[in-house]
Amino acid sequence: MVRKINFMVWGIYNLFDNGLLHSVAANHTLGEGKAATFIGLGFALCIILSYLAGSVNFALVVSRLFYHDDVRRHGSGNAGTTNVLRNYGKKAGALTFIGDGLKGALSILVACLVFGCPSDDPYYIYLIAASYFSAFFCIFGHVFPCFSKFRGGKGFATMALSVLCLNPFIALILAAIFFPLVLMTKYVSLGSVVAALFYPVLLHTFDSMQFSEQVTSTYYGVSTLAALLIAALITWAHRGNIKRIMDHTERKLGEHSTPAAPVEEVASTPDEDGDDDTYTPAASHGTVSIKKKKHPVSEKKLKRRKRGNQ
Repeated sequence: MVRKINFMVWGIYNLFDNGLLHSVAANHTLGEGKAATFIGLGFALCIILSYLAGSVNFALVVSRLFYHDDVRRHGSGNAGTTNVLRNYGKKAGALTFIGDGLKGALSILVACLVFGCPSDDPYYIYLIAASYFSAFFCIFGHVFPCFSKFRGGKGFATMALSVLCLNPFIALILAAIFFPLVLMTKYVSLGSVVAALFYPVLLHTFDSMQFSEQVTSTYYGVSTLAALLIAALITWAHRGNIKRIMDHTERKLGEHSTPAAPVEEVASTPDEDGDDDTYTPAASHGTVSIKKKKHPVSEKKLKRRKRGNQ
């Protein structure tokens, strides 16, 4: 049964009256020991499934499936939306963002299926905790994916869709912070970190309010804790970007990455006039030999020498 509720305040977990554990508790008399066991198994199931879902990195899926490549070999080396956008274009970037975001929504739905219950039920506190920590472990799986040797993305796309499912109204506020900041500075990483840091602050503010007679703010300390962990993880994942911003070396939005293939070094051969006609500079992606333009006087001298020898 789906209940009518203020969706702009509450997340999707409030749309489900019945979940697996709530159904078991309603149809069977459980002692404290069995109830604790079922709750523990429910949390373990949510955490494991959320981490595995997060470990499916869509930046790698898109780059390998459509381009037969690994995006981590190019640009910043990060398996995330921004690096895909720079190397493969807007369509690939949008597909990556949507895929990485939807797995965050999926992890929250898993928590709803396990712990779903009415807001006045004693199990409601477990539903709240499972929903938020499922989102956290999905983001954790994106940053440290078990399927990709623990080299993942920065987690912002997964966080964005997770927040939209958990707190749609707060997601709109974070979007109002993120987009103007990125447009002004051209730094996607800066907007991501600032939005992540604002999330627990806004969530704590909203959760401190009493939105209904049946639901009090005492339920929601756990959500603020999960939001703090999400903000800390997103900030840690962007630590390199923060350092580059401070050093003024961070690539801005719109600066496309052009991967350079290694070029074999060509040995220079001196001319008969004694000049070396190649210049071999050191390059980050290999050694590139560049042909020097010969001076016209050198050409004339060479011809005169040849005629003299004849």
